[in-house]
Amino acid sequence: MRIGITMEDQQGLEGQVSLHFGQSPYFLLVDVENGKIKDTQVVRNENVHGGGGCVAVDGMLMYGVTHVISGSMGMGAQQKFANAGVVVSGYQGKASEAVNHLLSNSLSGLSACRNHGSHSH
Repeated sequence: MRIGITMEDQQGLEGQVSLHFGQSPYFLLVDVENGKIKDTQVVRNENVHGGGGCVAVDGMLMYGVTHVISGSMGMGAQQKFANAGVVVSGYQGKASEAVNHLLSNSLSGLSACRNHGSHSH
């Protein structure tokens, strides 16, 4: 399992999940095997809010993610992930806690980003 998490900073598992997928400056990639974290890597989101279908999705997909965690996400991005077979979950807080909740099956999906224009969540 490879989890992609939208990040506000470069602090890895100690950092904060970004509140908006397309505006996330970084992605945290978390590789999990047998329910345990094996590796993490912070990468820059090179496609910050590319518009029309959210090209940031393509940026995340190129890392082979199977799951995505973000504070919020527009419906276009959610649909693109669904079409790629990627599970999308919502979380606000520390990345390590998000991973723990995902691994214990206690995260839920996301509703559409209602304030997409203002980004005030």
